[in-house]
Amino acid sequence: MKQLLTFVLAMAAGGAFAQTSPLGLWRSVDDKTGEAKAEIRIVENAGVLTGRIEKTLRKDAKPTCEECRDERKGQAIQGLEIIRGAKKAEGQDVWEHGKILDPENGKEYTLKLAPLEGGQKLQVRGFIGPFYRTQTWVRVQ
Repeated sequence: MKQLLTFVLAMAAGGAFAQTSPLGLWRSVDDKTGEAKAEIRIVENAGVLTGRIEKTLRKDAKPTCEECRDERKGQAIQGLEIIRGAKKAEGQDVWEHGKILDPENGKEYTLKLAPLEGGQKLQVRGFIGPFYRTQTWVRVQ
């Protein structure tokens, strides 16, 4: 009985951790229009987060990233890596020091991710100098 209780508590703790991390599939919501734009999958490899567009949701979305200024220029939007290099801040539920690309304008911002509402939403903040943009993404899975 004690082993079963330990197992159940471990599974519950693991599920809670997964919910308060940015890992998973997210629906991005435009900070200006409130319109759903895309679904982005965030994964972790060796403590570093990356995120790719899995699906575009806007009918007028461009098929390729013509505004990109690096090796992503001309790449298909679907499958495009837009999040690179974010790492968990020590002792906090915040991931930072990575970059996020806005494929609509080709600008790359310094990134900060913070789970909200028990991990059901994700605050995505991009900085260029003292200026920033913030979006709240909604968990799909």
